[in-house]
Amino acid sequence: MKRLNVTVNQQLKKTTMESLSAVLPITFIVLALSIFIVPLQVGTVAIFFAGAVMLILGMGMFQLGAEMAMGPLGEGIGVQIAKSKTWFFAALIGFLMGFLVTVAEPDLQVLSNQVPDVPNLTLILTVAVGVGIFLALAVLRIVLKIDLSILLMILYTGILILSFFVPAQFLAVAFDSGGVTTGPMTVPFIMAMGVGLSSMRGDKNAASDAFGLVALASVGPILAVMLLGCFYPTGNGAYEAPVIPDPETMKDVTDAFAAEIPHFIQEVLVSLLPILAVFLLFQLLTRRYHRRQFLKISVGFGYTAVGLILFLCGVNVGFAPVGSRLGSELAGGDQKWLLVPIGMLIGYFIVKAEPAIQILNKQVQSVTDGIISAKSMNLALSVGVSVSIGLAMLRILTGIPIRWIVIPGYLIALVLSRLVPRIFVGIAFDSGGVASGPMTSTFLLPLCIGTCTSVGGNVMTEAFGVVALVAMTPLIAIQIMGIRYRIKINKKQLQITPDNLIPADSDEIVELEED
Repeated sequence: MKRLNVTVNQQLKKTTMESLSAVLPITFIVLALSIFIVPLQVGTVAIFFAGAVMLILGMGMFQLGAEMAMGPLGEGIGVQIAKSKTWFFAALIGFLMGFLVTVAEPDLQVLSNQVPDVPNLTLILTVAVGVGIFLALAVLRIVLKIDLSILLMILYTGILILSFFVPAQFLAVAFDSGGVTTGPMTVPFIMAMGVGLSSMRGDKNAASDAFGLVALASVGPILAVMLLGCFYPTGNGAYEAPVIPDPETMKDVTDAFAAEIPHFIQEVLVSLLPILAVFLLFQLLTRRYHRRQFLKISVGFGYTAVGLILFLCGVNVGFAPVGSRLGSELAGGDQKWLLVPIGMLIGYFIVKAEPAIQILNKQVQSVTDGIISAKSMNLALSVGVSVSIGLAMLRILTGIPIRWIVIPGYLIALVLSRLVPRIFVGIAFDSGGVASGPMTSTFLLPLCIGTCTSVGGNVMTEAFGVVALVAMTPLIAIQIMGIRYRIKINKKQLQITPDNLIPADSDEIVELEED
C-alpha cells in the first residue's frame, strides 16, 4: 500500500506539471486581452484565475485517474471481447458500453442544456443510441479486419448527402454532437478498449487497428441527430445565455464556485456510477484483476471523480463566462477583425488543455513505440484547432453556412485517408473527436455565442458548429503529418526490418522515424 502511494504521488506530480504547462498559455492570453484589448472587471479576472487553478489540479488528477482506472478496464473488456467466438456477443457488448459511457459523458450534458429546440433527455438518448450502434460497428471492424478508410468514406458520404435534407437548426447541432460525445469520460475507455481488442491479433495491421473506435463513435451521433432533425418538429425555442457573475470581493469568487460544486459532484457521480458498476460486474465474472490491480483501479476511480469535479467546475464557472464576455466585447467594438487572429491564437493553445488530448497522445506514443511522438501530435492538433477557430469566427462575421466548410473539409480528409499510412487514418479521425472536449464546449462555444449575439447573428445556425469545426480540422492536420512521414520514408529508402514496424496498408509496412 505504501509503495502504491509513493508511485501515485510521483505520477500525480508529473500529470499536474503537465497540466500547468498546458493551461498557462491560454491563461496568459486571456490576461493580455483583458489588459490591452478588452478591459475586464477585476472580479471577472479573479474568477477566471480561480477557475484556472481548479482546471490545473483537476486535469492532473483526471489524467492520473484515467491511466489507473479507465485504461486498464477498457483494455480488459477489449481483450475479453476479442476472445469471444460470436460476433453477436462482441457487437452487443460494444453497443452497451457505448450507450452507457455516452449517457455518462459530461460534455453531452453541457451541449443538451444549450439546445432549446429539443428536450435534454431526447437529445441525450438519441446520441447514446447512435454511439452504441457505431461502437458495435467499430468492434466488428476490428474483429473482422475491415479497412477503416473505406468504412469512413461510406459513412461520411452518407452524412454529407443527408446534410442537404436536415433543417438548418439541427445541422450544426448534429455535427457538434459528434464532437462532444467523445469527451473526457469516453475517450480513455474507448481507446483502451481498442488496444485490448487489437492486442489479441497477431497480424501486421493490428497496431493501426487499435485506433478508429473513437472515430466511428463520433459518426453515430451525427447521423442520429440528423435523422432526429428530419422527423422532429422544429420549435421556436430561443437560446438563453448563461448569467455572467460579476464578483466584487474574493468571498464572492469563493461563493460562486461553492454554489456550483454540489451540482458537479452529482453530475460526475451519475457519470461514473454506470462505469463503476461495469467494472465490478466484469471483475465478478472474469476475476481478471488480482488484489493489487483491483485496489489500484479503485483508487483511480477516486482520482477520476475528484479530478472531473474540479475540472468541470473550473471550466464552467471560471472559463465559460470569460469566453462569452470576450466574444461579446470584441465583436461589439471597432476591432471585429481581431476576432479571427485572436480566435486562432486561442485555438492553438487551448487544445493543449483538453484532458483527453493528453490521453490520446500518450496512447499513440505507447502503441507506436515512440515513433509518433506526443510532441508532434500536439503540434499538428494545435495547428488544426487554430485553423478551425479562425474559420468559426469568420463564419460568424460573414454568415457562411456550415455545410460550405464541413463538406469540402471532410472530402479532403477522406481523400487523404487513401494516401497516408493506415495508422494515421485511425489516429487522425480519433483525434478529431478527442480535440472537441470540455474546453471547446465551455469556453470556445460561449466565445462564439458572445460574438454571434453581439453582431446580431443567429446563435443556433452560426455560433453552433464551432465544435464541429474543431473536430474536423485535426483530421486533415494529422493526415498531412502522415504524408510528410511517407515522403520522408520514400526519400530515405529505408530498409524494412522486423522491429519497430507500422503498417501502411494491407500490402505495405513502413518504418517511421522522427527527425
